[in-house]
Amino acid sequence: MLLAIGPGIFCIGYTIGTGSVTAMAKAGSEYGMQLLWVLVLSVFFAWVLMEAYGRYAVVTGDTAIHSIRKKIRHGKLLAILIVVGVVVGQWNSLAGILGLSAHAIYELVHLFFPETVAENYWAILGIAVFLILVLYGLLLVGRYAFFEKILIVFVTIMGLSFLISMLVVFPAPADIAAGLKPSIPRVPGGKLMVAAFVGTTMAAPTFVVRPLLMKGKGWGRENSREQSKDALISAILMFLISASVMITATGALFGEGRPIVKVLDMVYTLEPVAGKFAVAIFVLGTLSAGLSSIFPILMVAPLLIADYRNGELDTGSGLFKILTAIAAVFGLVVPVMGANPIAAQIATQVANVFVLPLVIGVIIYLVNNRKEMGDKHRAGIWLNTGLFAAFIFSCFIAYNGVVALQALLK
Repeated sequence: MLLAIGPGIFCIGYTIGTGSVTAMAKAGSEYGMQLLWVLVLSVFFAWVLMEAYGRYAVVTGDTAIHSIRKKIRHGKLLAILIVVGVVVGQWNSLAGILGLSAHAIYELVHLFFPETVAENYWAILGIAVFLILVLYGLLLVGRYAFFEKILIVFVTIMGLSFLISMLVVFPAPADIAAGLKPSIPRVPGGKLMVAAFVGTTMAAPTFVVRPLLMKGKGWGRENSREQSKDALISAILMFLISASVMITATGALFGEGRPIVKVLDMVYTLEPVAGKFAVAIFVLGTLSAGLSSIFPILMVAPLLIADYRNGELDTGSGLFKILTAIAAVFGLVVPVMGANPIAAQIATQVANVFVLPLVIGVIIYLVNNRKEMGDKHRAGIWLNTGLFAAFIFSCFIAYNGVVALQALLK
């Protein structure tokens, strides 16, 4: 059933990772459901952008970066800016994700074997190295269909784990509904959290890579309906999984006044409410979120560079192996430094919002090009309304991110 989602499973992999889990859990623990409206808007606009990029891909048979380079004035510069912006943002995220995943595994061991030390630098680093070697090994032997099946396993475990955790500590429905009223927490770090929210949910690579993945899937103009269905189901799953993490943190932590600072806070504060095995389920979801993100992030640089050159998905080339290896080494930065993966993850998610307005601007041009799309398939009033609203929203969030980072550096 999940294979029917198609390329959307990669969208979930890029979007719902430990960055998303960290942002949702930290926001729920500190602000309750106050930022639910940001999640709703981010997922809605993510759906609009998946539909736009997907429609362009199946109608024209071309990919995003290749089209930007060939079909837009000054397209080479725009394409390079997008590739660099996406890769830098994703590689930064990878370092935090790998650190968080390694911590999650170690803390699961510590949960059931309390005699082990609470923090063990070398054990966590060893786990991180093992994880990245295994995932890199899988990349060397697989093809698109294989990658898709691996991601389905991770995403399924992640989704079920967080939904079960949510049901254990479900807050009052009135508290959830109150989160739909737009407001930004007037506390230090509030604006930064809003930017991190959008950076992890409206993830630029989710949209830019989508046409290339559709090409790998073999979808064409006759798959227009499947493409739209894929985008909608992916967006719904994104919302359900992300909201379940926020609701879990609100129900378990917010009422206690215990914000998340370390990974341990995210894990053990559920234990008095739900017991060890419920905590294990939440940790398993966090780990699956990390693995489902590491896999596609390792691929992002070679995918986009191949897209820039000829619009072809080639997972067997030497360039693919070299670039994924560089990404794997870069991912070990946070574990090697022994840095706090929670703080690193929030900071790196903010970096993702700055390339977003550019990613939205170019698809507005491409999907409205009558020569490429034809009158039947080019964007109509509803899709254009959604795209322009997404562009305005992304500019507001990018500005918010700049203000938040300036405050952080003072």
